[in-house]
Amino acid sequence: MSKPLITLDHVSMGFGALSVLRDISFSIDAGESLVLIGPSGVGKTVLLKTIIGVYAPTKGEVRIAPDQTFGMLFQKSGLFDSMTNWENIAFRVLQSKTLNRKQARDLAIEKLALVGLAAREADLYPGDLSGGMQKRVGIARAIADSPSILLLDEPTAGLDPITSNLINDMILDVVQRLGVTVISVNSDMAGAKRTAHHVAMLFEGDLIWTGSTDTMYESGNAYVDQFVNSRAEGPIRVAV
Repeated sequence: MSKPLITLDHVSMGFGALSVLRDISFSIDAGESLVLIGPSGVGKTVLLKTIIGVYAPTKGEVRIAPDQTFGMLFQKSGLFDSMTNWENIAFRVLQSKTLNRKQARDLAIEKLALVGLAAREADLYPGDLSGGMQKRVGIARAIADSPSILLLDEPTAGLDPITSNLINDMILDVVQRLGVTVISVNSDMAGAKRTAHHVAMLFEGDLIWTGSTDTMYESGNAYVDQFVNSRAEGPIRVAV
């Protein structure tokens, strides 16, 4: 049997006295897609950043199989306003100087096509684009180096339902074409079910349930049931 591509072994993470993640363990095989769900502020984004190495676990270990590369879509796209869209997409290769500017621009246009944007968008700036188009540029940047692991932080946050569906379908298409392993944070349950194989729910820093996306609506867990069905009543209390 092949070893998992990503393994979290009793990972805890905190900032000083503040505990954000507690004793998180799971693994992901190559080509799988896992979605992290849970209310705001429970540690989902911190978990992504711990996996990619922005934060070091205070306890436990994150193990990544050798020779893996990452791409990441940030929650608010994280595009540089002062750079053109193609410069944003090719940022990493421009910094590493592995390609000259013409080659980098050609690469960016190729990635724009993968996310359904035309070459004419390459020389525009992020501020010239709609929110949905900015998300596409962010995804194009995340896949610019053809990574083996893709991290997506709320890829449809702030988008209308139609645009959200288009983005989810585009992510599914890109993932299938590239064969990447995906960990995403997604509050859109329909999108999560469509784009992921497995789901893991965090609550107050703990991993409280894992299962397939096909079973998340019949989990038998009161927290999961309340969250995926968007119910006000239940064990999760949200301050208003």
